[in-house]
Amino acid sequence: MTTPMESTTGTPVVSATTADVVAGPWPCYSNCRHLPERERWEIYGLAKAGRGALEDRGVAMTETYDAFIARITREMGL
Repeated sequence: MTTPMESTTGTPVVSATTADVVAGPWPCYSNCRHLPERERWEIYGLAKAGRGALEDRGVAMTETYDAFIARITREMGL
């Protein structure tokens, strides 16, 4: 790659300033299920804050907010 915007694979390059940025689902939180409830609630808060920070930067998530909340609470057993 000779410039930051040159594609060597033949795939068109899309600038982040001209396209919506979409992030897929977050990691699975079921590996936190064994933690004490207080720590799971802390991780829940961090997950919400992390998603909020990404959305504040203009990242459009493919998973709706309600689906995100339902998934992480289910995976963590909250």
